[in-house]
Amino acid sequence: MTDSMGKFAGDLSRMWKLQERPPLHHLTWDWWWWLLMLDDDEGNPSGKQLMVLWSTKDNPKVMVSGTEWTPKGRPGFDDDGGISLDGMVCAWWFDGKRMYEPYIKRKCRMIVVDDEHPSWPNNAKDSGAGGGAVVPLTEEDMSMGLKSDLSEFWLNLHSDEFLENNNVPKTMEFTLTPWNEAMSTARHATATYAMEMGYDILRLHGCKVSGKLDNEDIKGTAYFQKVCVQAPSVPWYWGMLHLSDGSYIDWFLPHLSMTVTSRDNRPWRKRDLGHMSLSQGGLFHDAVSGKSIPFDKVRVEKYASDELEGEHGANPGSNLPGFKVEMWTESVHINLDAVAIDRAHWAFEQPTIGGLVSNFTYNEYPLKVISISITDESGVRKLSDYDWIRGNAEHSWGILH
Repeated sequence: MTDSMGKFAGDLSRMWKLQERPPLHHLTWDWWWWLLMLDDDEGNPSGKQLMVLWSTKDNPKVMVSGTEWTPKGRPGFDDDGGISLDGMVCAWWFDGKRMYEPYIKRKCRMIVVDDEHPSWPNNAKDSGAGGGAVVPLTEEDMSMGLKSDLSEFWLNLHSDEFLENNNVPKTMEFTLTPWNEAMSTARHATATYAMEMGYDILRLHGCKVSGKLDNEDIKGTAYFQKVCVQAPSVPWYWGMLHLSDGSYIDWFLPHLSMTVTSRDNRPWRKRDLGHMSLSQGGLFHDAVSGKSIPFDKVRVEKYASDELEGEHGANPGSNLPGFKVEMWTESVHINLDAVAIDRAHWAFEQPTIGGLVSNFTYNEYPLKVISISITDESGVRKLSDYDWIRGNAEHSWGILH
């Protein structure tokens, strides 16, 4: 499983398409989302981290962490499948010690094209396999795309949010290449509920990263997903880990709890203790056995850790959360304990029926893994068996509809 690949695999044909299901006003939300975890010279266990997304929403008005966003209509399509949309580019940057957000929060028009579009440069002979790009119409290059031969993505960003701080790069340029077959094969998940509600998700669980932060060379790993959701956003737990041997772990637990009515920004509340899962899911790409093991038995416990949110955060001095995760099948059992060492905090407010406003809070946490135990027929693996484990967790609350 750790063998390198020459190009990304799987069905990437959906990468640059929108409205594959009939859109729903107020509910349809599309985004492309990268999470990068980069080497850190000081050995911080989470590494340096970057999140960036390109997004559009079928709604006349949304407040995004205090910024009014008024997307103008639905995406438009030309005769060759090119897409024009009103969207936002958003990002946060974690330098290994503290969070900087927003690294980017930019409203702009965007163009989305695949490599079969006439405007694609040097329309390649191997077009049609998944190459394409999202190109914000900004003065600076904020684009992300995949070459026609599927050998690599590019990702370019510019920010002037923290010009006075030397720990925050002004420009970022990355090349993202395949890692191994399990990680770098595109996987599609979909579900449809009543009244055309549902979701479509295209994932790449792992890529290798090389690039520059200003003029500094950097390496690391990355996770990608392209998402279309058109259903009310309910609270969830999600998290993922990249392990140094080329393995991957994730968990996902959408749930109902008292947090569905929460409107505050505290990362830990006593009401976090109870929840009723709507579904349970997890995945382990095991580089030792060469197997990919799905889990449908998953427990997540959130607790108040000793880590505190810094003065730069949304709630300075408050306890950051830890997450105890247990996943098991008949033959594989995973237990892990990981604590947040900072957080990114995004708050959404959206007008809804009868003049009411729905609220949704989305948090991302760079993780420090305290312990891990992977038990299978070959024995038990612990934290000491890995040179590094880097990951990120999410917890959301409220409901957006």
